[in-house]
Amino acid sequence: MPQKKNPDVPELVRGKSGRVVGSLVSLLVTVKGLPLSYNRDMQEDKEPVFDAVETVGACLGILAPTVQSMRVKAEAMAQAAADPLLIATDLAEYLVGRGVAFRDAHGIVGRVVAHARAQGRTLDTLTQSELLEFHPDLEIEPSTFFSAERSLEARTLVGGPARKNVESEVERALALHARLATQLEEGE
Repeated sequence: MPQKKNPDVPELVRGKSGRVVGSLVSLLVTVKGLPLSYNRDMQEDKEPVFDAVETVGACLGILAPTVQSMRVKAEAMAQAAADPLLIATDLAEYLVGRGVAFRDAHGIVGRVVAHARAQGRTLDTLTQSELLEFHPDLEIEPSTFFSAERSLEARTLVGGPARKNVESEVERALALHARLATQLEEGE
């Protein structure tokens, strides 16, 4: 559609991931429970592997120029990410961390969001005393709590978006790239 703004290539590659995962499942089912000698069912192990390798290779072939030619609109991204409603779930997680059942926390946050919307306000403009009316454990400063940066930095689990995690993964990927490039140069 002409009004569509989403880039096609990443969406198509995301779609191909299902095919590759399907190939993996096919391979795993084929080799499960095999005894330790040759079996005729091993004739079926090549097709999913070859298909997965071909699919991933094709995806990488179109992703590389896509990434190289893309233009990042940092200001537009920052503006979109600054919407405090995107961080409403953090408020529920905060309550869960204080011992509130998620079901109850979800309801409380729903009421907070409805209250802010009814007043034509954003979550970050609410006051701490307003939040405390919804639950006594909401002892937070809304203007700082509903920050995209604070939300990202709070996610420090493996694979999380905290800056230190991302920097660590970039370093790991660069080291892997350098090692593989050296191996290719040496003909290994």
